[in-house]
Amino acid sequence: MALLQLSEPGQSAAPHQHKLAAGIDLGTTNSLVASVRSAEAETLPDAEGRHRLPSVVRYLEDGVVVGHAAKAEAVSDPLNTIVSAKRLLGRGVEDIKSLGERLPYEFRQDHTAVPRIHTVGGDVTPVEVSAEILKTLTQQAEQTLGGELTGVVITVPAYFDDAQRQATKDAAKLAGLNVLRLLNEPTAAAVAYGLDSGSDGIHAIYDLGGGTFDISILRLNRGVFEVLSTGGDSALGGDDFDQVVAEWIMQQAGIQDDAGHAMLRRLMRDACAAKEALTESETAEIKLELDDGSHWDGSLSRETFNQLVEPLIRKTLGPCRRALRDAGLGADEIEDVVMVGGSTRVLRVREMVGEFFGAEPLTSIDPDRVVAVGAAIQADVLAGNKPDGEMLLLDVNPLSLGIETMGGLVEKIIPRNTTIPVARAQEFTTFKDGQTALAVHVLQGEREMVSDCRSLARFELRGIPPMVAGAAHIRVTFSVDADGLLHVEAEEKSSGVKTGIEVKPSYGLTDNEIEGMLRDSIDYAQKDLEARRLREEQVEAERVIEALQSALNSDGDRLLNAEERQQVETQLARLVEIARADDHIQIKREIEALEKVCEFYVERRMNASVTQAMSGHSVEEFE
Repeated sequence: MALLQLSEPGQSAAPHQHKLAAGIDLGTTNSLVASVRSAEAETLPDAEGRHRLPSVVRYLEDGVVVGHAAKAEAVSDPLNTIVSAKRLLGRGVEDIKSLGERLPYEFRQDHTAVPRIHTVGGDVTPVEVSAEILKTLTQQAEQTLGGELTGVVITVPAYFDDAQRQATKDAAKLAGLNVLRLLNEPTAAAVAYGLDSGSDGIHAIYDLGGGTFDISILRLNRGVFEVLSTGGDSALGGDDFDQVVAEWIMQQAGIQDDAGHAMLRRLMRDACAAKEALTESETAEIKLELDDGSHWDGSLSRETFNQLVEPLIRKTLGPCRRALRDAGLGADEIEDVVMVGGSTRVLRVREMVGEFFGAEPLTSIDPDRVVAVGAAIQADVLAGNKPDGEMLLLDVNPLSLGIETMGGLVEKIIPRNTTIPVARAQEFTTFKDGQTALAVHVLQGEREMVSDCRSLARFELRGIPPMVAGAAHIRVTFSVDADGLLHVEAEEKSSGVKTGIEVKPSYGLTDNEIEGMLRDSIDYAQKDLEARRLREEQVEAERVIEALQSALNSDGDRLLNAEERQQVETQLARLVEIARADDHIQIKREIEALEKVCEFYVERRMNASVTQAMSGHSVEEFE
């Protein structure tokens, strides 16, 4: 492989110091734990030899039951048995309403933002439910490995927001786990498939689980994964497939919408069983127990099932399309599509995804296990193990990396704690008309102002074609390789002119200095936010003032009469005065006021520009 394990001199792990670590796929429907044993990453079974643990927790008056035993009672005891808790992680009470009308739980109607589910064992949060699942997986791993885990890597959907990621960390902390890293599920899948050791190219990771959908477009370049784009839906998955099948059964069986919790659970159970059966068979027989003790018998064909779920599958293709557009790619540029998540077993999903990307999806690794396997490989390295041979290590940068923008502000491009190797890019533009050069100032730190961060390097991009301010598209790319080296490159897209520099971002900072910078970023967070808002509005005011003054010097006398010009210049002078103040709200108001006053002037300039452009040409030439 191209990626090597990193360690400080004299700190590499000795062979006899092998530490037990595990990768955990905390799933919506099922969860798994995996570890590297004898240089092979594999999922770990429970005492009965089962690898998948249902993500189900049942609360009793005197204890908690997790996994298969809890799932068996989900229908008979729906109010105390929590399933798909991952869908609730990091969500407020109001957010949960977006997940559907028929969540079979009793939510406490209190004034807290975190949803609490009422059970006979007490009111519990999704974080507490997830912690019980993590505890069970940890016990399963420690019993199999014969020792205590030193740390774990837990995977999360790439589309999880900060609140959902923090909720996952909180669950792990509550379970008593040392979390080495939260790893995005698409990256874990790519590692498991060995894409990191294959040829350079562009890969799509299509991850459809029980409750979440992710699409990630990754580029592998000399051993470095660059996430070109991500997308998805954190409330779309196999549960929704079950829901539409359950609604179909209700229509066929004449079941009313106000069915009780037990009936809803039976419907979802039988719908899921039918869905799974149709992966192997053309029809699925359904025998549903009704509330009065009788049964409804029916059958669901694969054709009907496909018609039911196709709208949901099409909903996943929208984010795929956007992810390709964000990455600036066409579907034909994708080399392969990795299928992740149990819901990708649905044949129609594979067919439609294959048609969309024009490539046969990769399905050789169990889609349920692939994420846990990748997490285990990551956990083994982060724990400090180094068996014979080279192994992948994705480290993190300790502080954010960014560049200086107008007004002495810092624009962060790679946030702190981002997994490396990594490459991130962002587009910038020129501030002044005719600007032919751009100064790039590379910075490290968490504060908002350049003066509060550490300068790493400076370089200039020259040869930018002269254009009006804001017309140039300058792409600045930060890439940190496996050795911790930062390479910064700036390129003007229309001309292709580029330049770059290589720096060592973390060298020269002690742990105490890093800790101090992080502490300052917290202590001064509110002050920095206010300072940034003020400078952003001041910079915008400077831009508007310079652009308007330039326009007035160019054609003000020709397009404005004396009274109109006086009106514009009076409002302009007011903005010049207010821009020196320290009230960002007032500056914004004055900018908007000036823009309103100048609307007629802008319109005349546009008309004059169009007239000049069409001079000497006929209308037909522009059709």
